[in-house]
Amino acid sequence: MSDAVRSPHADKPRLRVLITNDTFAPEVNGNATFAAALAAGLTERGHDVHVAVPSRSNRVVGPQRETHNGQTFTVHRIYSWRWYPHPWLRFALPWRIRHHAARILDEVQPDAIHFNSHIITGRGFAVEGQRRGIRIIGTNHFMPENLVDYTAIIPPFFMPKAIGMAWSAADRTFVRADRMTTPTRKAAEYLESQTSVDGVLAISCGLHVDRYRPSLAPKTGNRIVFLGRVVEEKRVNELLRALARLDPDLGATVEILGGGDQLPALKQLAAQLGVSDRVRFAGFVEHEEKLEALSAAKVFAMPSIAELQSISTMEAMASALPVVAADAMALPHLVHDGENGFLFAPGDVDDLAAKLERVLRMPQDEYEAMQRESLEIVQDHDIERTLDVFETLYRGEPVDEALVVRAKPAAS
Repeated sequence: MSDAVRSPHADKPRLRVLITNDTFAPEVNGNATFAAALAAGLTERGHDVHVAVPSRSNRVVGPQRETHNGQTFTVHRIYSWRWYPHPWLRFALPWRIRHHAARILDEVQPDAIHFNSHIITGRGFAVEGQRRGIRIIGTNHFMPENLVDYTAIIPPFFMPKAIGMAWSAADRTFVRADRMTTPTRKAAEYLESQTSVDGVLAISCGLHVDRYRPSLAPKTGNRIVFLGRVVEEKRVNELLRALARLDPDLGATVEILGGGDQLPALKQLAAQLGVSDRVRFAGFVEHEEKLEALSAAKVFAMPSIAELQSISTMEAMASALPVVAADAMALPHLVHDGENGFLFAPGDVDDLAAKLERVLRMPQDEYEAMQRESLEIVQDHDIERTLDVFETLYRGEPVDEALVVRAKPAAS
């Protein structure tokens, strides 16, 4: 293990950790991104990492060695079916998950299980892990309120009931964990309010802050960038409407980095608003192109109202970008109003446009101050801190409170 990744656990015996999730690379979403980064980070520190996730076809594939985030570890791909109402979602079979979990656990014999999704894989591995006396850590990235994005069969009038049932199902898995975590203090409080678990730890998903390209040089052009899944909950349509309301003299453009089922509708909306020539729909981009796009932008926009943390926003901050974000869920943990960007009233397109214009017209010294503040805030989310906390949890040791995410109120 290199000095760069040396941790308080460096001289302790290595761990065998099994990470399980309902989504994983090559799927692109925050949960899958976190699971891959966690597995890679633990591998880099010398641990024996196994990942158990749905297969990419209707067959069992595994164990096999896969490389993600520059590290190679063992992945067990569990027999799955495609959920056709959704553009990419696959799921392991609920009535077979305990069988698969038991088989994999008996083969791997991990020191700890870390489930990142309770829906199917987390439930199976939590039940079988508890039976075997294995230490279980759970992380929640799920909001049942977003269930509408994953199913086409639940009618709107039944959604409140479905959401309640979803939380009850989650609780039955969460209570099996020795400790539950979630990315922010706001999300932890929300989880405690909806389930019977308490003592939820707020642990940032983290990212390799030093792998981005921040630049404090004056920007050329007023480019606004969005990075993330292009799905309904992200409310990218509000960003396009805000662009249409900006002063044409600004010459502002928008770049949408990411794919999703809303792309056709958004392209049609851009045409209706008369801004097609000022919007670039890049689709999914590789890491290098993402770094270049973030470095070239003037401001990052995140209109979503359903972020339990937002890795995309942290990536923008690590690129020294001010952020204009919805004042919703966990985004105020990252965007401190008036310090490294601005918060706008969720759904208020005029407010979003006004906040974007404030950044785009900002004098260079004020703009640079916001850039530096983004870089300062994101340091607390370096993935090495995240790995330190999870190693502590896997070993059943007391957690250093200095490494746990605390809420900071936004400036008034």
